Amino acid sequence: MDAKGILRGLPWWVKWVAIPVIAVVVFGGLIASVVGFLIGLLFKVLIFAALVGGLIYVVRHFTSASSSSRHDEW
Repeated sequence: MDAKGILRGLPWWVKWVAIPVIAVVVFGGLIASVVGFLIGLLFKVLIFAALVGGLIYVVRHFTSASSSSRHDEW
């Protein structure tokens, strides 16, 4: 028997309610840790991008200010 044959005779609430609830109870800790890891990783990537963007902005701001104060260019 394949999986469709096993689930064919069961009521709809067993397929769509009971089995997912059992899966969440059994694998809930694993699911929560994976989701928490992914959210933490996304947060760190966003922080990294913001810090690099801020660094680039500050460096360009100060280099343009120092180059505009020079009179020997152009």
